[in-house]
Amino acid sequence: MALLELKDITRKYKLGQVQVTALGGVSLSIEEGEYASIMGPSGSGKSTLLNIIGCLDLPTTGTYIFGGKHIESLKDGELADLRNRRIGFVFQQFHLLPNLTAQENVELPLIYQGVWGKERSKRAKAALESVGLGDRIGHLPFQMSGGEQQRVAISRAIVGNPSLILADEPTGALDSKSSENIMEIFQRLNKELGITIVQVTHEREVALYGQKIYHLRDGLIERIETLNSQGGN
Repeated sequence: MALLELKDITRKYKLGQVQVTALGGVSLSIEEGEYASIMGPSGSGKSTLLNIIGCLDLPTTGTYIFGGKHIESLKDGELADLRNRRIGFVFQQFHLLPNLTAQENVELPLIYQGVWGKERSKRAKAALESVGLGDRIGHLPFQMSGGEQQRVAISRAIVGNPSLILADEPTGALDSKSSENIMEIFQRLNKELGITIVQVTHEREVALYGQKIYHLRDGLIERIETLNSQGGN
């Protein structure tokens, strides 16, 4: 069953007197439990496509259905609620609040969901323990390595039990060993918890952890590559 479907999605911007087409008519369907990668050269529309999938931006034309809902018909508050409850985000630069501990950073989505007190603390600790950071819950971001900070970001993304994780170059700021650890966590979340994952990456080694690669060029899907097995190793 498809978790999300995009049909003839376009996204156009005005830069002064010039109209720029970031997406020229993208159609794709991501199944529940799928692990997909989006690859393409700079300027191909990867980040624009990810922003639309994550309901951070709306298409100029086309239809986007997520979990059976037509996204273009939702109001701002409904979009914000959908993002908070159904989608977890992981970015290249972590985006942790520097004055909050690992646990406090992970608790943030639960605050917006109205989860309070001991339950919020319990779920945040469990999420950190699931990525091997049970001994770092009281640490501030500057006291952790880049790999550890990204694991905090992943904990924040999964603490609300989302249907979908969107990752934008999740290993772009990490060394090779930390990158491998992060990708193994993503693979485990997908296989064991059934979380759908869509990631943008320019590294084929990272893309190979998924089941499909959507190759994007000039705002269009050039081809879809189906991988024989999930691995990366």
